[in-house]
Amino acid sequence: MSKHGKVLVAMSGGIDSSVAAMMLHEQGYEVVGITMKTWDYESSGVGKKETGCCSLDSIHDARAMAVNFGFPHYILDIRGEFGDHIINNFVEEYLAGRTPNPCVLCNTHIKWEALLKRADMLDCEFIATGHYAQLREENNRKVIFKGVDETKDQTYVLWGLGQESLKRTFFPLGGYKKTEIRKMAIDAGFVDLANKSESYDICFVPDNDYRAFLKHRLPDLEAKVEGGNYVYKNKTVGKHRGYPFYTIGQRKGLDIAMGDPVFVKEIIPETNTIVLGDKDDLLEQHLTVRDFNIIKYDTLPHDFVGLTKIRYKDPGTLATINTIDNKLDVIFHSPVNGVAPGQSAVIYEGTDLVGGGFIDRKKLI
Repeated sequence: MSKHGKVLVAMSGGIDSSVAAMMLHEQGYEVVGITMKTWDYESSGVGKKETGCCSLDSIHDARAMAVNFGFPHYILDIRGEFGDHIINNFVEEYLAGRTPNPCVLCNTHIKWEALLKRADMLDCEFIATGHYAQLREENNRKVIFKGVDETKDQTYVLWGLGQESLKRTFFPLGGYKKTEIRKMAIDAGFVDLANKSESYDICFVPDNDYRAFLKHRLPDLEAKVEGGNYVYKNKTVGKHRGYPFYTIGQRKGLDIAMGDPVFVKEIIPETNTIVLGDKDDLLEQHLTVRDFNIIKYDTLPHDFVGLTKIRYKDPGTLATINTIDNKLDVIFHSPVNGVAPGQSAVIYEGTDLVGGGFIDRKKLI
């Protein structure tokens, strides 16, 4: 038994989680590797060769790393749990006229829960992942803050994690830049791993084509929703293919000629209506956030001012935030572009992740 303790490491077969496991092993922890099978493309009906964290190649790569360092490795099939929660939610969100955020749900409700459950079964005190994030303790709370490499920072997708989970979590990569992680892999003799391509698409949506995915899951969907109205400046200006096949801010693929560029401003599933607007019409200064989780504080301070991101690559905008009727009321200090209900609004104080939640549905026109 290691004096440092026993840690269950989520290994996708990619460079980040593999180096995380290697680092913990070299630091003297008793490492157990686990690879979660969440999805297979055969279920999507597209016949695409599997890539990414769920492919056989990735599972083999994870196992090879474990064998090389002499620690055990397990494969965990959670396709049932993943489908019931993540896939179904993904479809339901589009049918509700929202843009889902599956990676946040997966981290919170699938990966961490599955890891902690198996950690208990395997007598592991800790779990670890290859996320670029850092943890510290402050005021008897675990606080997530940004990794050293801000270009790889993944705190945006971690806002849903609770204190009990964080108390048992390690983020070994948070203090390093990606270039350093790649060098560690090369220095350890894993050149192929260091040069392995990485996918940033949603793992269960082949070629990132969510429309084709929805059509496969719901074969009669297109026939049910086609022919809804485009509305621009309160006037019907044409017909669309069905509200689930559009996202807020979309400009390309609208198949309508308006002279000047127009964008999807709002999606109204109740009437199968797509509201179009000019670029300036996408600007918003106020939103509400549901199902929020606050990490840094017991409760969010009144009139809290924090940098709020409304999408992963968003640099963030200062906002004043209050809790009202079990939701967060967010007023931006300057207008933001393309607020999409269903996406995450994530709040920062400096580099600290304060918390986040899902952007609520905006008012109907």
